[in-house]
Amino acid sequence: MGDAAAARARLRRDIGARYSGALHFAFTSAVALAVIAVALSRLREPSPLAFATVPLTFLYANFVEWRAHRGPMHRKVRGLSLVHERHALQHHAFFTSADMEIDSGRDFKMVLFPPVLIVFFFGLFAVPVGFALRLAFGTNVAALFVATAMGYFLLYEWLHLAYHLPVHLPGIERLRKHHAAHHDPRLMTRSNFNITFPICDAIFGTKAG
Repeated sequence: MGDAAAARARLRRDIGARYSGALHFAFTSAVALAVIAVALSRLREPSPLAFATVPLTFLYANFVEWRAHRGPMHRKVRGLSLVHERHALQHHAFFTSADMEIDSGRDFKMVLFPPVLIVFFFGLFAVPVGFALRLAFGTNVAALFVATAMGYFLLYEWLHLAYHLPVHLPGIERLRKHHAAHHDPRLMTRSNFNITFPICDAIFGTKAG
């Protein structure tokens, strides 16, 4: 048994017998969609200028994705050890550039963020910034920020899972190859940190392939 196969076998033993990949995916999607729906329900005749929040939040989220991936997801940071262990030590041991595909729904656990990190993202990123924007610019800007931020998070999860499916979905092959290159052990700590769209990888010179 090779190193990658041995790592997969070891990590699969730690997946609880009652774990369901379908329920994990449904929980992540339902929580994010519910937050988006509540945020959008707060909109009250937003001005055209308020809608500038959407592309600005998208670009900000792309930077946060790039920075978090380049930082605590691959380098130990105090207080964020779970993020590092979950990504660098487990996800990258389970998936290599030569073996990127899941074998069953139980392998979803090696791709999707744990539920506790969804709460972390929502509670420590979307909510405080949303409140600050509400005080500074009003409810419409805050609501559009929260909806876009959670939409970006959901896009991250859906695309990341799609890259690791045994079926190649149309329209994302270039993004899939971009992510597969990141799983090359020679590149994973220095290249291709964007999971969704390699905007910041292009800006900061970390795009490979």
